[in-house]
Amino acid sequence: MKTTRHATYNLNYHIVWLPKYPHSVLVNEAEDRVRRILHEIADEKGLEIIDLTVQSDHVHLFVSSPPKRAPSLLANWFKGISSRKYNHRHADHDGEKIKWARGYYAGTAGHVSSETVQDYIQRHDEGDT
Repeated sequence: MKTTRHATYNLNYHIVWLPKYPHSVLVNEAEDRVRRILHEIADEKGLEIIDLTVQSDHVHLFVSSPPKRAPSLLANWFKGISSRKYNHRHADHDGEKIKWARGYYAGTAGHVSSETVQDYIQRHDEGDT
């Protein structure tokens, strides 16, 4: 359970996206570079990466975010910023640029138990939230 100034939340998103071209580009050093860049983005934006899998032909990101961040914004940040950073840092060296396909998959994960609800109500009544 996490909190912000005005919210108690447990919002976890599963986001999946693909490289623009079907050949396997996310291997070896490219995979490691993309992984590092995605962690940088999460740190810069105050997000927590719960799990990250970079496959040769797609990326699975499981990320926790405060409620003020829409899943579409998260996908745009991770895709757009990672592509720009990767291409700025590495395209001149390898000649291989990272471009992401349009679109993405986004799903939610998490659960609320009756104990979680009771805890929230009790803390709210005490003025803690």
